[in-house]
Amino acid sequence: MIPFNKPHLTGKETAYIEEAVRSGKISGDGMFTKKCHAFFENNYSMRKALLTTSCTDALEMSALLANIQPGDEVIVPSYTFVSTANAFVLRGAHIVFADSRSDHPGIDEDLVEKLITARTKAIVVVHYAGVACDMDKINSIADQHNLLVIEDAAQAIDSFYKGRPLGTLGHMSAFSFHETKNIQCGEGGLLAINHERFIQRAEIIREKGTNRSAFFRGEVDKYGWVDIGSSFLPSEIVAAFLFAQLENINSIQQRRREIWNRYHVALKPLADQGKLKLPVIPDFASNNAHMFYVLTENLHERSALIEHMKAAGSFPVFHYLSLHKSPFYTDKHQGGDMPHSDRYMDTLLRLPLFVDMSDAETDRVIESIIGYFAK
Repeated sequence: MIPFNKPHLTGKETAYIEEAVRSGKISGDGMFTKKCHAFFENNYSMRKALLTTSCTDALEMSALLANIQPGDEVIVPSYTFVSTANAFVLRGAHIVFADSRSDHPGIDEDLVEKLITARTKAIVVVHYAGVACDMDKINSIADQHNLLVIEDAAQAIDSFYKGRPLGTLGHMSAFSFHETKNIQCGEGGLLAINHERFIQRAEIIREKGTNRSAFFRGEVDKYGWVDIGSSFLPSEIVAAFLFAQLENINSIQQRRREIWNRYHVALKPLADQGKLKLPVIPDFASNNAHMFYVLTENLHERSALIEHMKAAGSFPVFHYLSLHKSPFYTDKHQGGDMPHSDRYMDTLLRLPLFVDMSDAETDRVIESIIGYFAK
C-alpha cells in the first residue's frame, strides 16, 4: 500500500539530536532553536521568528497578541482545520465564517468586507495547500477597517505571494511542522511576527508570561511574571530535528514539485475531458507542492474513487469538514450557506505525496485514477 504520507529524514536528524543532548541544554531556546530562528528570519524576511510546540500553539499565541476579548468577532474560512477557529474561540471570540473561492479552497476575498461589523477584530486567512490568498485585497480591507490580519500558513512554508514569502504579509502568522508537512519534526510550529509592536509581548507570552527572554539577553537584572502566557517552547531535541530538515529544504522542495508536476501532467487529460478538476494556482501565487488534490463530481464519486484506489494499492485522503456545520459550532453559526466550502468538503481528494515517493509509485497512483474513469 502506498501511504498518503511518509515522513522524510535527511540523515542528520539523530546526529543533531545527539549534539543537542551532549550540549547539556535540551530545554527550549538553545543553540538549535536559535539556528532555526535565524534561518527563518534570514531566508524568509520574518521580523521575528519564534518556534512553538505546534501550529495550534502559534495560533493561540496570535489570539493572545491580538488581545481577543469575549464578544469580539473574528472572520475565518469555514473550510479549514479546527485550530484556525478554536484558537480564537478559547479567548471568547465569536467566529464569523466565510466561504471559499469557487476556484480554490482558500477564503473568498470578495466576501470578507460584507462580514465586517463594529465588533470585528481580525481576519484570519488560510493559505490552503500552500497557495496564497490575495493578500493585497485582504490587507486593503483590513487597513480600511483597522483590523488585524493573521495568516494561517500551516501548509505554506517556502511559498510566495507576488514574490513575497507567505507568513510575512499579515501582522503575524502561524506555521506547522507536523509530520505531514513539507518540513517536519513530528510535531512543531512557528509564530512569525511581522510588526515590531508585537515582538516583546510575543516573547513574554511564549515564556509563561515572564520576561525571561529579556533577562537572558541581559536587558533586565531579574525576570518575573509580567503578563498572561503559557509554555509554548519546544525542546532543543525538536529544534535539532527541525534544523536538519531546514538545511535540506531546497532538495525537499525540488522533489515534491517533481511529484506534483508528474501528477498534473498525467491527470490533465482527464481534467480536459471534464472527468475531474485539478488544483488552480492563481497568477499571484507560487506552488510549494504541499499537496496535490483532485475534485470529483460529487461525494458518491469520491467515495467510489477512494475505494478503487485503495483496492489498487494506494491511500488517498479527503480533508476538512465545513466548520460552520460542525457539532460544536452549528448553533453558533451566524447563518448563511457556504456552498463552495461544502463542495470541497464532499469532493476534494488528496493524493499520496511525499519526498521518498518513487516515480513508479506515483505512476501507480495515476494509473489507478485513470483506470477508475476508464470503467
